[in-house]
Amino acid sequence: MLPLRDRLPARRPPYVNWLIIIVNICVFVWTQALISVAGPRGTEARAYELLMEHGLVPARLVHEPIAALPTLFSSMFMHDPSGWAHLGGNMLYLWIFGDNVEDAMGSRRYAFFYVLCGMAAAFAQVVVNPSSVVPMVGASGAISGVLAAYGSLYPRSPITVLNPILPLWLFFGIFFELPAWVIILEYFVLNLFSGIGSIGGTGGGVAFFAHLGGFVAGALLVRLFMRGKPAREHDRWDRFRPPAPKPKSPYGSPYGAPPPPRRPQGRDPWGW
Repeated sequence: MLPLRDRLPARRPPYVNWLIIIVNICVFVWTQALISVAGPRGTEARAYELLMEHGLVPARLVHEPIAALPTLFSSMFMHDPSGWAHLGGNMLYLWIFGDNVEDAMGSRRYAFFYVLCGMAAAFAQVVVNPSSVVPMVGASGAISGVLAAYGSLYPRSPITVLNPILPLWLFFGIFFELPAWVIILEYFVLNLFSGIGSIGGTGGGVAFFAHLGGFVAGALLVRLFMRGKPAREHDRWDRFRPPAPKPKSPYGSPYGAPPPPRRPQGRDPWGW
C-alpha cells in the first residue's frame, strides 16, 4: 500500500523537514551532474566511484573507522543515481510523516532525532554484515525512525493510501484511509521478513537491517525526545471510507495554529 497523505496538519512550518528534503534533492541533482560529465561510456564507473566515496561501506568503517566516519552522515543524503524511484519514494514518506514528528518534537530535537536514527540504521547494517564492500546510501534508515515516531505519537491518524486491489475499487474507490499503525506495521513486517531472507547473501540490494535499525531507534528515542512535550489531539480513523479533506487551522493555513493546552501533569502522551 502506497501512502499518499495524512489528515494531520502541522501547527507550524516544518523548516527542518523541508531542509532535509531539499538537501536530498540537491545532492541527487549534484550526483547526476557529475555523472553526466563523465559521458556515456564513463557513466557507470563515475556513479560507482561517487557511491564508494560518499556511501557507507561496512568493511571500510570496520577497518578504517576514523577515515570512514564522515560517510555515516553523507550516506544519509545519497541515493541510487540510476533513477528517481529511490529518492522519490523516500521523500514521499518524509513529506507525509516528517512534518508532524517535527511539529511534535520541535525543530532542534527533530534534527538530532533524524540524524541519530540514520546513524543507528547504518550501525545496524554494519553489525549484520561487517565484511560487506557494497556502499550503502539513502535516507531510508532515518525515515524509518520517523515512521516509528509517527506511529508512536499518532497510531490512529488517518492515512490516505492507493488501493492496491482493483476489485475493491468498486467498494472503496481508488483511494481510501487506513490508520497509521497499519501502514507503519506493514512497513516494519515487510522489512523484517525481507531482512531475515537476505541473511547470508553477498550481493547488493536493499539494506533491510538499516531500515529495521532506524525503526527500532526511532521507537526507543521518541519518548526521550518528547519529554516535556504535550500530547496533541488529532483526528482518528474509525472506519473504511473515501479520504476526507485535510483540515485547516483556524487561521486559514495549515501552519500557525497555536499549540493545544498542556494536559495535566503525570499523564502519558501515549495514553490517548
